[in-house]
Amino acid sequence: MPDLTLYRPNVGVVLFNAAGQVWYGRRAGVEGPHNWQFPQGGVDRGEALEAAALRELREETGVTSVEPLGRTVEEIVYDFPAELRARHLREGRKPWDGQRQMWFAYRFTGEDAEIDLNQHEEVEFDAWRWGDLSEACDLIVPFKRAAYEQVVAAFGQFAA
Repeated sequence: MPDLTLYRPNVGVVLFNAAGQVWYGRRAGVEGPHNWQFPQGGVDRGEALEAAALRELREETGVTSVEPLGRTVEEIVYDFPAELRARHLREGRKPWDGQRQMWFAYRFTGEDAEIDLNQHEEVEFDAWRWGDLSEACDLIVPFKRAAYEQVVAAFGQFAA
């Protein structure tokens, strides 16, 4: 088991619509084809995990109309590739080995017009779409694929 103090505390959100499809965002400024992902982000010091998940969802998508469906039982851990760790060091960021994530599933209860990708000064996504949960592992960057496999398995019961 890795030393979890070397992994950035993080949350992820899978947002399901009434039809059982999930929300995908296309990472702003990131070349395809593996540039679609679920909302995710860091946990502030002292912040509760679910509060962080709802904050990240609001900041990255504008969505606040949700009902909880579930969460992963344990954190899902993945490693950053060496080139990403090196870039973080060059940029003066803390040199995390990767991320440890608690994932939350929510049902979107609002209208699509609520989705606003410009809610935060740091825009995470430049496009969005609804899709099947089964697409997730093919859309995400390869180094996150094993983590997404675990998320898909955990939340498959909520899919269409």
